[in-house]
Amino acid sequence: MARKEMITIDRILDTAFAMTREEGFANVTARKVAAKAGCSTQPIFRVYKNMEELWDAVYERATAYFLDYYSLYPRTGKTPFANLGMAYIAFAREERHLFELLFVSGDQGSKHKTKSMYEILNGDAGNVVYEINLARVAGCPDPGDLFMKMWIFIHGAACMSLTGDYDLTDQQTMQLLEHSYYAFYNETMRG
Repeated sequence: MARKEMITIDRILDTAFAMTREEGFANVTARKVAAKAGCSTQPIFRVYKNMEELWDAVYERATAYFLDYYSLYPRTGKTPFANLGMAYIAFAREERHLFELLFVSGDQGSKHKTKSMYEILNGDAGNVVYEINLARVAGCPDPGDLFMKMWIFIHGAACMSLTGDYDLTDQQTMQLLEHSYYAFYNETMRG
């Protein structure tokens, strides 16, 4: 008799993560993951105590995926916060369901643990701190305030891409980010 293939924790997590990217986090249920992985629900609960534990793992993978995406995103501008904004807006456009999970959906009805938007953006590499320091070196007297203003603008643009209401090219987006930065910078200098 042929031995049955073992369903591994990696296969279950890979399946649940792929489902999140394709269909959204709300569709990650034990039955649906099992069907996609080609097994019963038994292997899922053999490697995860419960669905909360699997959802936490998917969330952590999504966070790592965003940070990898950001680290590999081409840096085309020198204006503080512009490259971070470009990557964030592109991520919303290209990875809609992951963006919603990480940056829009809140706590998903307590389906998983969450991190603040700042914690995700900053990551272990200090992405936000780096951008704030760029603004400080450029002479901004209150780079934290400038970041908050820029982030409200950037997050709004990214959310507009989810609804299909954002149709600017990358070049137009970069110009808009640069103009916004200098408008907020000048406001801060008058401050």
